[in-house]
Amino acid sequence: MNRNRKMGAAALLAGIVLNFLGDMLLGVKIEIFSGIATFTFPWMMDIFLVPFASGFAVAKIYGLKGGKYLACIPPLVVRSASYLHLHYFHPHGDFFYQLNLYYWGPCLILAVESANFGGIIGEVLAGAYAARNTGNSHELIKGELS
Repeated sequence: MNRNRKMGAAALLAGIVLNFLGDMLLGVKIEIFSGIATFTFPWMMDIFLVPFASGFAVAKIYGLKGGKYLACIPPLVVRSASYLHLHYFHPHGDFFYQLNLYYWGPCLILAVESANFGGIIGEVLAGAYAARNTGNSHELIKGELS
């Protein structure tokens, strides 16, 4: 297994753990819809801040171009696992009201996009796009996936 794959696997694992711990600390289950009372400050932090931090960490750990794409995977995994866990192990009354796919889908998209934004910032701060001057041409210091 080459270095890029090892760093990618480590970054994904760190992102999934960070996202899962953020969910546990906030105590919010965004998959459960309970009307307008659903949209609280901890809910907003769980949708925007936790995936952003997870995506930032993934891209920073990976350190190469492509970290912004890897950053999308942890919230996708954690949100899907949470949804399936709630569906199969903790029934919440009417499935189509409590665990509505029409509500969960946009929440998932918001979380993934927030993680992607964190991944872009993490990639830039990790130096994936840094270039050095070598005479007449510019070469990337890091960032090639080969």
